[in-house]
Amino acid sequence: MTALALALGMISCSGERNLGSSSPHGLLPVDERNPILLFNDGVKDNWQGEYAILLSSSGGPKLAGIVVGTSPNLPVIEDNQRDWGRLVQAAHDSGLSDIPDLTVSPGDKLVRPPTGDIEATMANRSPGAQVIGRLSKELSLPYRPLVVVTGGRLTDVADAYLMDRTVVERVVVVSSLGSATDTGGAMSDPNGEMDPWADVIVTNRFRYVQVSAFYDQLMDVPSSLLSKLPDNAFGRWIRDKQSKVWDLPKAADQVAVLAVGVPSFAAAVDRVSAAATVAADATAGPELLSGPNGAGWLVRRCNGAEAGKRFWQALGELFPSPPSPASPAAPAAP
Repeated sequence: MTALALALGMISCSGERNLGSSSPHGLLPVDERNPILLFNDGVKDNWQGEYAILLSSSGGPKLAGIVVGTSPNLPVIEDNQRDWGRLVQAAHDSGLSDIPDLTVSPGDKLVRPPTGDIEATMANRSPGAQVIGRLSKELSLPYRPLVVVTGGRLTDVADAYLMDRTVVERVVVVSSLGSATDTGGAMSDPNGEMDPWADVIVTNRFRYVQVSAFYDQLMDVPSSLLSKLPDNAFGRWIRDKQSKVWDLPKAADQVAVLAVGVPSFAAAVDRVSAAATVAADATAGPELLSGPNGAGWLVRRCNGAEAGKRFWQALGELFPSPPSPASPAAPAAP
C-alpha cells in the first residue's frame, strides 16, 4: 500500500469513528459518555447526588466535580458543605472510587447592568466558575463537551462566561429548572427565579438544555425497598435520608442528571429560543419559545419509571448481595 493510500485509509477510519462516537444516544446532544460537573445547594431534598455517584460508578457520565452553593431555601453554606461531605464520605467508605472532592462556591447573584448589555456584566469570579473553566479545558473534546448539570441557580455558570468567553465552546449546560408551557418553557420556579440575569446570560451564550419534566421522586426509594439497600455506609446514608426527601411535584433536581445519563429518560424534547433580556426587576428568567430553529433544548416530558429502575440497577451492580446460606453458590465445574 502506498503512503498516500495508507493516509487516506487512516483518515477514513478516523472519520467514521468520530462520526459514530459523536452520534447522541437519545434526544439530547449529550449522553452518558459526557463527563459532568454537578452544581447544587443542599443534598437532602432530592436524589441528585446519589444518582450522579451511582451512574458515574456504573457506566454512566463520569462525575468530574461537585460544586456546592446556596439558595434562598438553603442559605447556610456550612450546612450544605457538611451534608454533601457526608454523602461523598459514605461513597468512599463503601468502596466507590473516583468520587471528586467538593468545591464550595457561595456568592451573590449577578447584577444586570443598567444598559441590559450582557457583556457589561461584572463577574463574580466565583470558585464554581473557575472550576467550570479549568475542567472544560482538561476534559472537553470537540465531540464530547463537559456537561454542567445544575439543580439550583445558574449564577456560577454565567460567571464562567464572564471570565472566559471561549468556555461556551467546551460546555453544554443541562438544568433542572422551570416548567413547560403551551408555547415552550418558563425559566421560573424551581431554580429559574433565583438569578434571572444569569438565566439570560446562559440561554443566550451557552448550549442550553432545560429539563422541565418531573416525576414522583418518592418512588425512587420507597419504604418497601429499604431492606434491599446494601449493608454499607452508602446504603445507610440512603436509608437515613429517605424520610427527608421533599414531597414536592417539582423538587426532583436529579432530572438533569437523568436526562444526560439515561438516554431513555427524556421522552419529549423541543428546540427552543430564549428572549435576549429581562426587565431589571424580573422575578424569572426569559421565556423559552418552541421552534424548529431554536438554539436550545427543552425536555417537557420524562419517563419517570426509568429513573428508579436505573437507581436500583446501579446499586445491584456495585453492591451485589452475597449468596444466601439457604441458596449456596453452585460448585465450580471440575
